[in-house]
Amino acid sequence: MAEGASIYILLCADGSYYTGLTRKEVETRVGEHNAGVNADYTSRRRPVTLVWSAYYERLTDAIAAERQIKGWSRAKKEALIKGDYDALPALAARRNRKSGAPSGQ
Repeated sequence: MAEGASIYILLCADGSYYTGLTRKEVETRVGEHNAGVNADYTSRRRPVTLVWSAYYERLTDAIAAERQIKGWSRAKKEALIKGDYDALPALAARRNRKSGAPSGQ
């Protein structure tokens, strides 16, 4: 049985968010980001601060969650960071409406 993994969101010095996955301790991986180790995107945006993380028992679940979160809007990521889970569906619906799909036709 495979070990689990954590996904995490970092706030970068330029105000952007970085979403990643690690099988290490999250704090260890954040330290690596701040040291520029295996951190292409964040190495140019240091220092970074951990703003959210979650552990998944199954690696496949962590990979799926990371991919999903990476596709989210900034507003949806910020709702997750704040723990405002009730806002997530509305933010997803709003983004879908903005996709240019005709409404009422």
